[in-house]
Amino acid sequence: MMDIDRGIRVAVDTGDVALGSEKSIQYLKLGKGLLVVVASNAPQVILEDVEYYAKLSKIPVHVYDGSSVDLGSVCGKPFTVATLIINDPGDSTIIDVMG
Repeated sequence: MMDIDRGIRVAVDTGDVALGSEKSIQYLKLGKGLLVVVASNAPQVILEDVEYYAKLSKIPVHVYDGSSVDLGSVCGKPFTVATLIINDPGDSTIIDVMG
Protein backbone atom coordinates (compact mmCIF):
# COMPACT_ATOMS: atom_id res chain seq x y z
CA MET A 1 0.00 0.00 0.00
CA MET A 2 2.74 2.44 0.98
CA ASP A 3 4.60 1.88 -2.30
CA ILE A 4 1.46 2.67 -4.26
CA ASP A 5 0.79 5.85 -2.26
CA ARG A 6 4.36 7.00 -2.71
CA GLY A 7 4.35 6.02 -6.36
CA ILE A 8 1.22 8.04 -7.02
CA ARG A 9 2.56 11.06 -5.14
CA VAL A 10 5.91 11.00 -6.95
CA ALA A 11 4.11 10.69 -10.30
CA VAL A 12 1.89 13.68 -9.43
CA ASP A 13 4.90 15.74 -8.34
CA THR A 14 7.39 14.81 -11.08
CA GLY A 15 5.40 13.41 -13.98
CA ASP A 16 2.26 14.12 -15.98
CA VAL A 17 -0.91 13.04 -14.19
CA ALA A 18 -4.45 14.14 -15.02
CA LEU A 19 -6.85 14.19 -12.08
CA GLY A 20 -10.56 13.63 -12.35
CA SER A 21 -12.82 11.15 -14.08
CA GLU A 22 -13.74 13.37 -17.04
CA LYS A 23 -10.10 14.01 -17.88
CA SER A 24 -9.17 10.37 -17.30
CA ILE A 25 -11.94 9.11 -19.57
CA GLN A 26 -10.99 11.68 -22.23
CA TYR A 27 -7.42 10.38 -22.24
CA LEU A 28 -8.61 6.76 -22.34
CA LYS A 29 -10.84 7.47 -25.33
CA LEU A 30 -7.75 8.81 -27.10
CA GLY A 31 -5.78 5.73 -26.07
CA LYS A 32 -3.40 7.84 -24.01
CA GLY A 33 -2.04 7.10 -20.58
CA LEU A 34 -0.04 4.35 -18.92
CA LEU A 35 -2.17 3.58 -15.87
CA VAL A 36 -5.55 4.62 -14.49
CA VAL A 37 -6.18 4.69 -10.76
CA VAL A 38 -9.77 4.61 -9.50
CA ALA A 39 -10.77 5.19 -5.88
CA SER A 40 -12.57 2.26 -4.27
CA ASN A 41 -15.66 4.42 -3.66
CA ALA A 42 -15.82 5.95 -7.15
CA PRO A 43 -19.37 5.91 -8.53
CA GLN A 44 -20.15 2.66 -10.33
CA VAL A 45 -20.91 4.46 -13.60
CA ILE A 46 -17.43 6.06 -13.58
CA LEU A 47 -15.76 2.73 -12.79
CA GLU A 48 -17.63 1.07 -15.66
CA ASP A 49 -16.69 3.84 -18.11
CA VAL A 50 -13.05 3.75 -17.05
CA GLU A 51 -12.87 -0.04 -17.29
CA TYR A 52 -14.58 -0.05 -20.69
CA TYR A 53 -12.34 2.55 -22.33
CA ALA A 54 -9.21 1.25 -20.58
CA LYS A 55 -9.91 -2.20 -22.00
CA LEU A 56 -10.28 -0.78 -25.52
CA SER A 57 -7.00 1.13 -25.12
CA LYS A 58 -5.26 -1.75 -23.29
CA ILE A 59 -4.39 0.57 -20.41
CA PRO A 60 -4.23 -1.08 -16.97
CA VAL A 61 -6.72 -0.03 -14.27
CA HIS A 62 -5.81 -0.09 -10.59
CA VAL A 63 -8.62 0.14 -8.06
CA TYR A 64 -7.10 2.13 -5.22
CA ASP A 65 -7.58 0.60 -1.79
CA GLY A 66 -8.99 3.79 -0.32
CA SER A 67 -11.64 6.45 -0.80
CA SER A 68 -11.57 9.43 -3.14
CA VAL A 69 -10.70 11.53 -0.07
CA ASP A 70 -7.66 9.29 0.56
CA LEU A 71 -6.65 9.45 -3.09
CA GLY A 72 -6.95 13.24 -3.08
CA SER A 73 -4.69 13.52 -0.05
CA VAL A 74 -2.14 11.10 -1.56
CA CYS A 75 -2.03 13.46 -4.56
CA GLY A 76 -1.50 16.36 -2.16
CA LYS A 77 -4.81 17.95 -3.17
CA PRO A 78 -7.41 19.52 -0.86
CA PHE A 79 -10.23 17.84 -2.77
CA THR A 80 -11.48 14.35 -3.56
CA VAL A 81 -10.04 12.49 -6.55
CA ALA A 82 -12.19 9.63 -7.86
CA THR A 83 -9.86 8.82 -10.76
CA LEU A 84 -6.52 9.84 -12.14
CA ILE A 85 -4.54 8.82 -15.18
CA ILE A 86 -0.77 8.68 -15.31
CA ASN A 87 0.54 9.81 -18.69
CA ASP A 88 4.16 10.06 -17.60
CA PRO A 89 5.25 8.63 -14.25
CA GLY A 90 8.21 11.04 -13.93
CA ASP A 91 10.57 9.69 -11.25
CA SER A 92 7.91 7.29 -9.97
CA THR A 93 8.23 3.50 -10.22
CA ILE A 94 4.44 3.08 -10.08
CA ILE A 95 4.22 1.59 -13.57
CA ASP A 96 6.81 -1.05 -12.63
CA VAL A 97 5.03 -1.75 -9.33
CA MET A 98 1.65 -2.12 -11.10
CA GLY A 99 2.92 -3.83 -14.23
